[in-house]
Amino acid sequence: MIAMEAHPIISFDNTAIAFAHKSNKDLKDSHFLFSMMGKPWLVQLGTRLAPWSIKVGLPVKGLIRQTIFKQFVGGETLSETATVAKKLAESNVQVILDYGVEGMEGESAFDHARDEFIRVIEYAATQPNIPFMSIKVTGFARFGLLEKLDALMKASKDNSLILDYNNALQQLSAEEMKEWQKVYDRTKRVCEAAKQQGIGVLVDAEETWIQDPVDALTTLMMDAYNREKVVVYNTIQLYRHDRFAFLKESFQIAEERGFLLGAKLVRGAYMEKERKRAVEKGYESPIQPTKEASDNDYNASVRFCIDNLDRIGLIVASHNEYSNLLATQLLREKGLPLNHPHVHFSQLYGMSDNITYNLAKAGCSVSKYLPFGPIKDVIPYLMRRAQENTSVGGQTGRELSLIQKELKRRKS
Repeated sequence: MIAMEAHPIISFDNTAIAFAHKSNKDLKDSHFLFSMMGKPWLVQLGTRLAPWSIKVGLPVKGLIRQTIFKQFVGGETLSETATVAKKLAESNVQVILDYGVEGMEGESAFDHARDEFIRVIEYAATQPNIPFMSIKVTGFARFGLLEKLDALMKASKDNSLILDYNNALQQLSAEEMKEWQKVYDRTKRVCEAAKQQGIGVLVDAEETWIQDPVDALTTLMMDAYNREKVVVYNTIQLYRHDRFAFLKESFQIAEERGFLLGAKLVRGAYMEKERKRAVEKGYESPIQPTKEASDNDYNASVRFCIDNLDRIGLIVASHNEYSNLLATQLLREKGLPLNHPHVHFSQLYGMSDNITYNLAKAGCSVSKYLPFGPIKDVIPYLMRRAQENTSVGGQTGRELSLIQKELKRRKS
């Protein structure tokens, strides 16, 4: 009788594994940064001053590079990310590359973003541990056009993503339709390149008032490119109370049309902005009433995806320890390997190393989400990281306590 291989026990409190890749100096630098980010007044001041300082040309790039940029960004260029990716690979951690440029406007800027995304795909294909890259449709499309399409889709009475999308398109002017066709073509070019190069494309989520056309566009890309394997993934924000239902609807569309669903599950990134806008405009908040409700829907979504792994490619993109452990437990219960080809785990670079590295040690397919780009261009991303670490309950405190634990362990 052949003995079954014992599954390794995963503990997210194992700091020796979590920080094996960091020197004492690196740990102390991270400790200092998270200590500063634990002070809301300082974060508020910094998130106002940093963008302004860059804009007016004050010599602050060196300071930013050595602190928040070093913690959360892979480098200013693709070649700089290679060093980080190589270091991650030593611990069996993969990379999701993100060209972290936001807020550009104009057709030439949109074409440039398309070309950059394709360049990232071609680069990723030459690297051994970069299976995915991330895109934002707002990198290709005018925000106002997405906003108009979203409003038209919400006003449509069909209550079906693709029908609502088609109805909305018919109500655009000839000029707007021409503009949207360019958005569609840019997205298609990127997905086509990804399929040819064998790289997965993760389409980022956006604010609720532009998300519907992004969902429709991503669904059409999945329909075109997710036939034999999962190439395109939609991002589903479970801090929205309607997204578990949307996941099930997306799965139904995939089954009807005969493609594989790519689902990257996150909790979400625009909570304060969403609640504020809902109050200002007098509509029901799209955000879950409680954190518990958000957690319940997230974990239900993980279960749903793992119950349908033959038709779904799942990315558990979470900093929540329970959700990550749940996914591993469900795989074990079904007798499936932790590195199942349709299951991937991911955390942001610079955060939750205790989750990433312990999952990797246990044999899971796991990556760091690694943004790169010129400092002036990734400032919006960095400011969001700073604000989120202040507002996310306990995240900064958790990072600090783990770093302190490891520093203490190394001294003993």
